[in-house]
Amino acid sequence: MFDSHFGFSAPPFQLTPDPSFYYESKGHGHALSFLKYGVYQREGFVVVTGEIGSGKTTLVRTLLEGLNVREVVAAHVVNTQLDSYELLHSICTAFHVQVPGPSKAQMLATLEAFFTALAASGRRALLVVDEAQNLGLKEVEELRMLSNFQLGPYALLQSFLVGQPELRHMLRSSAMEQLRQRVTAACHLGPLSVFETRAYIEHRLRRVGWSTVPAIADEAFVAIHSFSGGIPRRINVLCTRVLLGSWVSNRNDVGLEEVRSAAAELGAEVGGEAVPALVKSALI
Repeated sequence: MFDSHFGFSAPPFQLTPDPSFYYESKGHGHALSFLKYGVYQREGFVVVTGEIGSGKTTLVRTLLEGLNVREVVAAHVVNTQLDSYELLHSICTAFHVQVPGPSKAQMLATLEAFFTALAASGRRALLVVDEAQNLGLKEVEELRMLSNFQLGPYALLQSFLVGQPELRHMLRSSAMEQLRQRVTAACHLGPLSVFETRAYIEHRLRRVGWSTVPAIADEAFVAIHSFSGGIPRRINVLCTRVLLGSWVSNRNDVGLEEVRSAAAELGAEVGGEAVPALVKSALI
């Protein structure tokens, strides 16, 4: 649509997590360092939490792309609306392990054999569980039991739990005491600051060839931060609508009014979650 109008090589604010667009804010850089530290530790659990759309999946995929595949075999489970049996089956699938039979005992034995074979070849297994706040107590306990697999003094599996703030609350419960003792690092992704919001927008635009068109006014960046709450996915949704509006109007500039108009449109639409309720009053 507007990509060719502005001379972009690709959509700058797509919603699909893409490590090539990763922007290292202070919070994201801190979280990535925690993840790398967790990988270095080679055992236990690393917990990453953040609001919906805060960039957790992009962060994890950025980490995974930087791993040496000759040393680490990583698997990513994204569907967590599962019972403990289904979770084990998903883990087998994620690691491309063929289960010889339907029983839970067979899956556990097969996974242990697979992890042991990796260790014998000088590699190790890393499991990333996304949307981990959806897991029940039994499913979390299943993950903890998998962390018991060892070869001598070394753990055969390391796990990253990635989820929304509810995951933090869940891990604080008394039922999670044993798992908490195995958490080697934990961090929370907060919203971007006003300065970081501008840098994030400019970073994504430059990735697709932007230099001066469209020209974006200083107050437009401030407004985008206000209406989005500094949440990357909301910023992407709002910026896409702003650029679309400029394209429809055949404009090559973005100012405060263009941002206010786009935010108002999103706020009026069903499911227009790009504009937080707490800042909708600013449209009046």
